[in-house]
Amino acid sequence: MTTTAARDAQSMPAVDESAAKLVIQQTLVPPDGHTKFVDQMVGMDNPRVEHRFFSWPRAILTRYDVFHVHWPELTIRAKTPTKRFLRRRYLDVFLLRAKILRTPIVRHLHNVEPHEPGNDAERRSLARLDRATDLYIRLNPTTVPPTDRPVVTALHGHYRQAYAAHPLPPAERGHLLYFGIIRPYKGVDHLARVFSEIPDPDLDLRIVGSPSVGQREIVEAHVARDPRISALLRYVSDAELTHEVGRAELAILPYREMHNSGAILVAMSLGRPVLAPRSPANSALSAEVGPGWIIEYDGDLTPATILDALAEVRTTQRTAQPDLSARDWDHVGRIIEGAYRTAIARARRR
Repeated sequence: MTTTAARDAQSMPAVDESAAKLVIQQTLVPPDGHTKFVDQMVGMDNPRVEHRFFSWPRAILTRYDVFHVHWPELTIRAKTPTKRFLRRRYLDVFLLRAKILRTPIVRHLHNVEPHEPGNDAERRSLARLDRATDLYIRLNPTTVPPTDRPVVTALHGHYRQAYAAHPLPPAERGHLLYFGIIRPYKGVDHLARVFSEIPDPDLDLRIVGSPSVGQREIVEAHVARDPRISALLRYVSDAELTHEVGRAELAILPYREMHNSGAILVAMSLGRPVLAPRSPANSALSAEVGPGWIIEYDGDLTPATILDALAEVRTTQRTAQPDLSARDWDHVGRIIEGAYRTAIARARRR
């Protein structure tokens, strides 16, 4: 299957195997043992690309070929006003350095806006960074970049190899799952309330993930009220995540806003269907992976939404695995490398 997204990604020029090695300064910290999209990206086996992890001194004082930004707000946020002020000044110094040295800036568009909005000073700093950006990389073809700079589509790679070393248990009938970081916008509180309105004793809901401030107490209250709800409220290992997702007959991701979701790709990689809100990105992914894997709903999640989704899971003919061929990491990695080289050429023409 060749999707619109795949065709867009394949429009990048072929990478010259003999091209000079690139040093990429990422705005990422080293992997912590819990596989994430960015860990797979920097872990790709590509002898032509070397990735370096982030600190402001390294970004300002060392030499590299491309500065690759992920979640730019995280580079200038801090717990105290003094530290936030200093980090915004570090960004200003870096932008001056990048202009003088013509260092290209590439930004990965993981989400359209920060999930937790910052103050006016932060927004002004991020706007300056966007104005200096040479090229954007988006994870799906529906993302609209914040400026008119060139944009490359490199689809969110799958997680099949990352979890292949861990045993995948069979799906359990009636076992529903939410997994991922628990933040207010992800709608976990609403999911638990809606689930409790379903009287079926043969259904259960499992909530797995690290809660943000205030969310632990909310989830624990639901667990105490409904014996069919259980929770594991912490970061889980890859083996634990494989086990939890594998048991699910249906994963439910009731986000109030959903653009790019690594959780959907985890579920797809482990061959489990997902119920998620309708969005351009989810609709495009559903068309890509094949019918029956992503069940979209409109409006608020309701008991009927969950029951209808379960009925669809049990009656719809699906392929043995969702089609993730366009998300192979070797393919995605070549697109990202091509984006780096395009950004370098553009910066040299400034």
